Amino acid sequence: MDLNGPGPQRGHVLLIAGDVAVRRRAVQLAPSANLAALAMVPASVLLGSEVPTDTVCLDGTRDPNTVLARLRSAAAAPGPLLVYLSGRLTADRRGRRLYFALAGTTASAVRYTAVPWEWLGGELRRRPAGLTTVLLDLAADRDAWPLLQEYGSLPVSPGAQVYGVVRPPGFAAGFAAGGDGSVSGYTRQWIDQLRRSPVRPSDVQLHALAAGAAGLPPGALVLPTARELGMHTGPVPQQQQQQHDHHHHQQPQQESLRPADGGPQEHPTRPVPRPDAAPDAVPGGDPAVASDGDPRPYIHALASSGRHAEAALLARAWEEYVRGVYGGSSAQAMEWAEIRADLARMAGDFVLAAQLWMGACRVRLAGPGGDGPEALAAAAGAVYCWTRLGEREAVVEVGVELVAVLRALPGLDPRYLELARARLSAWEESGLPRPAART
Repeated sequence: MDLNGPGPQRGHVLLIAGDVAVRRRAVQLAPSANLAALAMVPASVLLGSEVPTDTVCLDGTRDPNTVLARLRSAAAAPGPLLVYLSGRLTADRRGRRLYFALAGTTASAVRYTAVPWEWLGGELRRRPAGLTTVLLDLAADRDAWPLLQEYGSLPVSPGAQVYGVVRPPGFAAGFAAGGDGSVSGYTRQWIDQLRRSPVRPSDVQLHALAAGAAGLPPGALVLPTARELGMHTGPVPQQQQQQHDHHHHQQPQQESLRPADGGPQEHPTRPVPRPDAAPDAVPGGDPAVASDGDPRPYIHALASSGRHAEAALLARAWEEYVRGVYGGSSAQAMEWAEIRADLARMAGDFVLAAQLWMGACRVRLAGPGGDGPEALAAAAGAVYCWTRLGEREAVVEVGVELVAVLRALPGLDPRYLELARARLSAWEESGLPRPAART
């Protein structure tokens, strides 16, 4: 979260394990195992901050009011806050409200033995924006899943940065979800990357990598959704931040493997002279573009306001311009290709976004420093966009190409390739096309 700043601060980490997710007496999600593993990571690493930090773990709690009291105490922390929840989402069938199930929660007594989901947002809503991260590793039961599909998301608080996954009910134990009582794939990937990386990746990078490599079952809800991503701008990937110190970290979004929500203005593209065609392509021109020769803020504003076709047209014009000036495999051209990928993601065109990310990855692999972090980041963007696809034909078509790209990445952890192959195989064998996931 990069929240070290002037003045006294004190951070807080609150880790909560709820009820297990069980199917046919087999454990599909083991929150206690997730909590125990995450609790071994130093709080400073979890927060990405060196401020003094309090850590509280709740495991096996049966009283919703105990959880509420801990949430209230955590929300009062003046510094950065991380709230992690793992367990089962359920619902009150009569009241149509979502609940976070605790140990001992039963379907007949949900309202009295589980935590109403809105309690979480209610306690966090007064915190300043940018100080709060909520990390979710959940499974929805058959009562909660229809509500999630209806909502299209899992709301928490506008001021919180929310990352996570919600698995559908009855997912196959073969998916890496801690089905044997071990740490689930999503949480394990967060922990592995935090331990292995010499420089802590941003939260959005960690999320992208974890979501892409967790072995999620088809149809799983990945947060934030595409709609929510389009409402915010994201950070520069950590590797590129180190190379371009003049770009500051902003409120993160999806998606190190690479943030899928990095807005165009966050890309470390060097300003280039305005091509003569640019003013004519923008109705009325734009003073910001004319003043400093950088069209990215205007293009991003177009995309953020829903004018995706115009944003894509301008980005394509700039890419063609820098390709002519600097060459098709230049860093400038690659950066604009990746901007176009982000714009496609903002427009909800995950097929195009994945294809653009894969194209950028191939070009980077073929050039000098092809084994550097930029190629991995581009592959990460493709992986994330691929995980957002929910129609069988598109998943398979993009997945075949993506597996080939991942296979060509030098130094890639083989587990990621294996998980991509497993997901591709699952969709290839899934039969009829599935409707696209709601976003």
